[in-house]
Amino acid sequence: MTFVLGIESSCDETAAAVVDAALRVRSNVVASQDDLHSEYGGVVPEIASRAHLERILPVVHKAIGDAGIGLGDITAVAAGVRPGLIGSLLVGASAAKGFAWGRMLPFFAVDHVAAHLFAGLLQTTDAEAGAAHGAAHGAAPGSASGPASGDDGLFPAIGLVVSGGHTSLFRLASATECALVGRTIDDAVGEAMDKAAVMLGLGHPGGPNLERCAAGGNAQALRFALPSLPSPLDFSLSGLKTKLLYEVRGVPRGRGAQASFERSSADLSDERRRDLAASFQHAAIAQVIDRLSRAADHEPARALFVGGGVVANQSLRVALGAWSTARGMRLVVPERRFCVDNAAMIAGYAQLRRRQGDAGDDLSTPTEPVSILARGMAPKRVQ
Repeated sequence: MTFVLGIESSCDETAAAVVDAALRVRSNVVASQDDLHSEYGGVVPEIASRAHLERILPVVHKAIGDAGIGLGDITAVAAGVRPGLIGSLLVGASAAKGFAWGRMLPFFAVDHVAAHLFAGLLQTTDAEAGAAHGAAHGAAPGSASGPASGDDGLFPAIGLVVSGGHTSLFRLASATECALVGRTIDDAVGEAMDKAAVMLGLGHPGGPNLERCAAGGNAQALRFALPSLPSPLDFSLSGLKTKLLYEVRGVPRGRGAQASFERSSADLSDERRRDLAASFQHAAIAQVIDRLSRAADHEPARALFVGGGVVANQSLRVALGAWSTARGMRLVVPERRFCVDNAAMIAGYAQLRRRQGDAGDDLSTPTEPVSILARGMAPKRVQ
């Protein structure tokens, strides 16, 4: 049995996991930094990187211990090397490279976006599932169609990553052949939801707070138009934000730093705040579904692979499930805990590459702030 140790530190989560050759998650440890960044309303890069330095070794040791194996059982090491905050990425990538070099193991440099795409293929062992159940406070399994037991018969497929930094649409020929076909031209869905939460006075973390506020709200209270763009598969969220801003605060007087508004989020009633949150969330999800429909109409697919932190949103999960069922497509969606940044998806993607005969990457592989997939480039192909 081969065990890959995965390390993830692209933003503000210090994570390590062990995944075996069958894509079973043997352990998955995540150290959150929410308490460190909450007072700033967002992630502070310097604070994040320093916290990674403090937590990386204890998290790695716990992941190996929780997997019930020893250091000598690890057969390869993987790390997320892009995209993300450079200071944060360097901590995790350096730890992984040091581990691989010290034990003469293969090293896999993983693109964070690609890992999100295929996180729905991860399997959960009985022991790990029990631990996760307790940690999730009884949350239901994430996949609308159950975790995929393998990748056979799922391609060609459509891939969708919806997160705080990315909203991208892919055509997938296999787990290692990805072609970018659509992306946001401004904000990602997760970023737009975070900013909408700020406008509504909901605080950090914005996306989850927006989702909670939207529960029970009237999603038709404020109508948003679908953007018409030169590329029909691209996304745009800036117009939604502007409309919400004007609805909450009124039309600004003046320009730039001198602009003033006639009211603030404090003037909203609780009912109106819920309605606006529900309307904004509905509009963002409607745009995602519209672009998926256009992609499927252009070129049929057998499955839809989705990933990214926003996929933990229950309304989006329901919409994706209904859309996939109507299209007769398999939905491959991760459990909620594998939607947010985690190391299991990093190790899992390395295992997928190993299945294709990939021997790994050079230890000189750099960290980068931008995904090669987001730039429209394919991930590393097996020679």
